[in-house]
Amino acid sequence: MSHLHQEKAPIYEALERFRQMRVVPFDVPGHKRGRGNPELTALLGEQCVSMDVNSMKPLDNLCHPVSVIREAEELAADAFGAAHAFLMVGGTTSAVQSMVLSVVKRGEKIILPRNVHRSVMGALVLCGAVPVYVNPECDHRLGISLGMSVPAVERAIRENPDAKAVLVNNPTYYGICSDLRAIVKLAHSHGMLCLADEAHGTHFYFGEGLPVSAMAAGADMAAVSMHKSGGSLTQSSLLLAGPAVQEGYVRQIINLTQTTSGSYLLLSSLDISRRNLALRGREDFRRVVELAEYARREINDIGGYYAYSRELCNGDSVYDFDVTKLSVNTLDVGLAGIEVYDLLRDEYDIQIEFGDLGNILAYISVGDRPRDIERLVSALSEVRRRFGKKGAKLMVQEYIDPQVAVSPQDAFYAPKESLPLRETAGRVCSEFVMCYPPGIPILAPGERITPQILDYIEYAKRKGCSMTGPENPEIERLNVLTKEA
Repeated sequence: MSHLHQEKAPIYEALERFRQMRVVPFDVPGHKRGRGNPELTALLGEQCVSMDVNSMKPLDNLCHPVSVIREAEELAADAFGAAHAFLMVGGTTSAVQSMVLSVVKRGEKIILPRNVHRSVMGALVLCGAVPVYVNPECDHRLGISLGMSVPAVERAIRENPDAKAVLVNNPTYYGICSDLRAIVKLAHSHGMLCLADEAHGTHFYFGEGLPVSAMAAGADMAAVSMHKSGGSLTQSSLLLAGPAVQEGYVRQIINLTQTTSGSYLLLSSLDISRRNLALRGREDFRRVVELAEYARREINDIGGYYAYSRELCNGDSVYDFDVTKLSVNTLDVGLAGIEVYDLLRDEYDIQIEFGDLGNILAYISVGDRPRDIERLVSALSEVRRRFGKKGAKLMVQEYIDPQVAVSPQDAFYAPKESLPLRETAGRVCSEFVMCYPPGIPILAPGERITPQILDYIEYAKRKGCSMTGPENPEIERLNVLTKEA
């Protein structure tokens, strides 16, 4: 598969060598291999805390890697088909933000779909770039945003020839992919870079018959959540870059915000997971696809639920579908997705990934077994029998076209006032409001608040969506720009 030895795991191997040396620690961390915190050692185990070490010569330094971390990054780049790979310990949020901060500065434009993760909007608050939204099409039956259509991206590029980059979700939370190859080609032909948020697409690099990965499609950068479908520890991630991107500059951008004390637990988990994916990812993800397809068939046989798949593909706004995603529409059962999510957890001890107003997502990965799938299917059948409602009037989750009044950065830092929720209609929001997961903003700083958005927020709160973002945690008030601003 590759010219480098993918069976190697240089960070993990260096940690093993270091452990055998029995070095006396007069450095940080202060728990000194767990001795200073016996309760933590009891929780995590001696081997784990003994590997929670500081950067040092034998173990390299994440800010300026020259030995084992450098080698691990080269192996990752090779495995993912990238020119460069950066190991990230601040989650995919830090990878996404470093990617955006690397390509746009204050006042510059970036073309993106509105259903981006909050991390993208956070990056715009930090750097002062201006979003140009390509409104995604909607599937009105499912109430979900689809991908970006190529003609819509072309129109945005034509109207904003000075934009620096186009950002694409590959895939969306629900598993929907845009025509990434065509969008990359469009961006490049107009002198723009193409970035991909691949938080949910790690497996695209190793599976068979799955949608195209960002690097294979020729994208310039991609943020990849190794801890999601890749099997590494939570908060560990990769930032991939193509040949057109300056490695040294991206490293400088990363070092503006990333910790100087990178966790070796996270770094070694990236190293080991990359090795596993390179060596056996193909067969692992073949099994994941089989499990997901089996689950879809069984759930669709229950009645009422709709576990959707490639039949949604339309050649443009749904160019492809990630069949590992078990996305299920619940509206015909008479329950909002968030209600099914809560019932599965409270009544059946099943924790799924998320529920929104019309859908649930059960995340299936290399760690799942057929019996887990069977338990989920029978629980969904029981939920329908015990709690389903006929003809319940449920609000379909519509895509609400944002009205951008000022840039996210200007709005976030502008003079503001706090108003009761219903009194904010017509004003410009200065903070984020989102359901988490999936962490896609309903409102972002700089957007005008409409009665339709307020109805949506109140309905989502009533149905039990976990709403985050605003300063006021109950979301009874919102911060808006003062009238003079």
